[in-house]
Amino acid sequence: MSTLTMSSSPMEQPAVRIRADLESLPTERPNEASEGLDTKSAIEIARIINHEDAKIAAAVKKALPEIALVIDTVARSLRDGGRLIYVGAGSSGRISALDASECPPTFSTAPQQVQYIMAGGPKALASASDVNEDSPELGQRDIARRRPTRKDIVIGVSASGRTPYVVGATEYARACGAKTAAITCNANSDLSQVVDITICAEVGPEILSGSTRMKSSTAQKMILNMITTGAMTRLGYVYDNLMVNVHMKNAKLVERGIRVLMKVCGIDRETAIRTIKSAGKSIPIAVVMLKANVDKMEAVRRLQQSDGNVRLAIDDSRLEL
Repeated sequence: MSTLTMSSSPMEQPAVRIRADLESLPTERPNEASEGLDTKSAIEIARIINHEDAKIAAAVKKALPEIALVIDTVARSLRDGGRLIYVGAGSSGRISALDASECPPTFSTAPQQVQYIMAGGPKALASASDVNEDSPELGQRDIARRRPTRKDIVIGVSASGRTPYVVGATEYARACGAKTAAITCNANSDLSQVVDITICAEVGPEILSGSTRMKSSTAQKMILNMITTGAMTRLGYVYDNLMVNVHMKNAKLVERGIRVLMKVCGIDRETAIRTIKSAGKSIPIAVVMLKANVDKMEAVRRLQQSDGNVRLAIDDSRLEL
C-alpha cells in the first residue's frame, strides 16, 4: 500500500512562511506572566498589565543612542526645509498619526513639516483596514505621492519590523535619497535592513499574545515623543523647558501662552497680555521683545535670522557667528 504525500500549494506557501516568521518574533510569543488571564480578577489583571508595562521604559532606554541620532537627523531635515514623514499600519500608524497631528499646536510647525502615511489612508484611523498592510506596492505608491527627497527623513514604524507596506514605503524613500529610520520592537527585522538607523525597543511578549497595541505601541509612543520633542528643542522652538512656540488657537492655549511669557520674562499678567497683543499673538516674538528689549520689527528680524530659534534670537551676538 503506497503512502500519499501532499505538498503545499503555491497559495499555501506564503501563509506557511508568514506563520514561521511570526512564530519567531518575541512580540508574538505567549507571555508566561499572563497565563490564565481570563480567570483573574480585575485587580489581578491590572497588576499583571502594570508589571509588564514597567519593563517598557527600560527597553526604550537601551535604544537612547539611536533615538538621539534620529533626533539630530530630524532637526537637520526640518532646518534645511525638509519633512519628517512617518509610515505605519494598524496601531503603529495610529500612534504615528497622533504624534504628527500634535506638532502644529505644540510647536507651531506647518502641517506639511511633520506628516504621516498610513496603510488604508486616513479612514483607517477609525476603521481597521489591515489588509492594506500586506502590500509593499501600496506603501511605495503612497510614499511616492509625497515625492521624498534628500532633505526629508522617512521613519517606518512597525512593531514586528516586517510589515510589507512599511518596508516597501521606507525602502522606496531611501532609494529616492531620503534619510530613513525604523522604530520596531524586534531585533534584526526586515525593516532594519532597508533603513539608515534602527531604533529597537525589545519589550518582549505582549499580555495578549501578539496584541502589539499594548507594550509595543506604548514604547513607540514614548520614542515618537522623544523624537519630535527633542528635534523641536534642538531647533530652538522650546525655551528652557517651556512651549514658547505654542499655537494659541483656543482658550486653554491662550492661557498657556500667557503663563509661558510670565514665567520666561518674570512679568505680571497684564504686561504679558499687552505684549502678546503688540507681538501679533506670537509668543516667540513677545519673548524676544522683552528678553532682548527690542521692538516687534527687530524681534521678527532676529527670529528670521535664527530660523525661529528663540534663544539665538535673544542673544543677537551669537547670530553673527
